[in-house]
Amino acid sequence: MTVSLVYETHSPTLDNEAGFATGWLPGELSPTGLRKAAELGERRRGERLDLVVSSDLRRAVQTARIAFGGAGVEHRTDPRLREINYGELNGMPVARLEAERLGRVDVPFPGGESYRQVVARTADLLEELAAMQDGRRVLLVAHAANRYALAVLLAGADLAAQVTAPFTWQPGWAYALPSGWLRPPS
Repeated sequence: MTVSLVYETHSPTLDNEAGFATGWLPGELSPTGLRKAAELGERRRGERLDLVVSSDLRRAVQTARIAFGGAGVEHRTDPRLREINYGELNGMPVARLEAERLGRVDVPFPGGESYRQVVARTADLLEELAAMQDGRRVLLVAHAANRYALAVLLAGADLAAQVTAPFTWQPGWAYALPSGWLRPPS
């Protein structure tokens, strides 16, 4: 058996729309983000969802609560689904982030973490889900760095290519997480 895993990005924030990379700051959904969170719930209505797990950062929690709050599906928050910690650069302009990304695959942001560290904490969560949610459908609401991590861990993508690729929104990403999955050796 497997865990049917669906990943969705949190909805747009005031920071996103103003050109800032929020990182570990809480963030706040914009009016567009509030609408998109409701649309996420509408888009997924009628699908079997056994569990929703979101980052514990406010923007992801808001997205999950608006989308699935009245759907009768359990919602948990998990700090392992947080965006990358930009450390001293949390809240930096996106232009600065774009210039920093490739150099931060293995080298942490000052006072923060690297993309490889996000992959490791995402892998911790996946191992837990593979052990405890077998046969269930789990939807994750998280951030860009977790999307990169899922592509690396479950689709064999190259992390450097992921962090430098332009973002193209889509209505969710689907993965099969095998029962008993363990992270690949590094």
